Amino acid sequence: MSPKSPIDPVAADKAALRKAALDRRDELPAQDRAAAAEAIAARPLPVPVGAGTVVSGYMAIHSEIDPAPLMRRFVENGAGLALPVVQGRGKPLLFRAWAPGVPLTTAGFGLLEPGPEAPVVVPDVLLVPLAAFDRAGHRIGYGAGHYDMTLAALRAEKPVVAIGLAYASQEIVRVPANDRDARLDLVLTEAEIIDCR
Repeated sequence: MSPKSPIDPVAADKAALRKAALDRRDELPAQDRAAAAEAIAARPLPVPVGAGTVVSGYMAIHSEIDPAPLMRRFVENGAGLALPVVQGRGKPLLFRAWAPGVPLTTAGFGLLEPGPEAPVVVPDVLLVPLAAFDRAGHRIGYGAGHYDMTLAALRAEKPVVAIGLAYASQEIVRVPANDRDARLDLVLTEAEIIDCR
């Protein structure tokens, strides 16, 4: 009989919190989700941008808040866009330049990504999807750790701003975190801008 592998209590707590948060998110009517994305984009941008600033967004899946309206605002203010590319489990994300209207390829889990012909770029601002968050800037993602690894690698090279996008209903009192979890600088919801710095 082989010994049981140790159970990570933080991971177990996150899994339960993730499921509850995703259930709440899924229950939001489609029109409320669309209105929340527009409300976030209607406010002044949360960080200064200009020519040369690269903002990494994402293509929303399932009931995620849609960053497209906010991404358009960044472009209107002179920023260039990028989208993340998953390189595989245990690896940080890669970012490729993208502009609205440019075709995307379908990758694993139905994610839409720029093709290999798109130039690799290093973002200054990252819009980060999430399942749940707290006011300290901790987030629960989908469990693979891609954004945690990516933020750690980017922040070792230069200052970057990580902005979580969420519905207000995704907030929880406290996200169980460990030293591998990268904190968000800001969280934008339809209700407010939360500065976690």
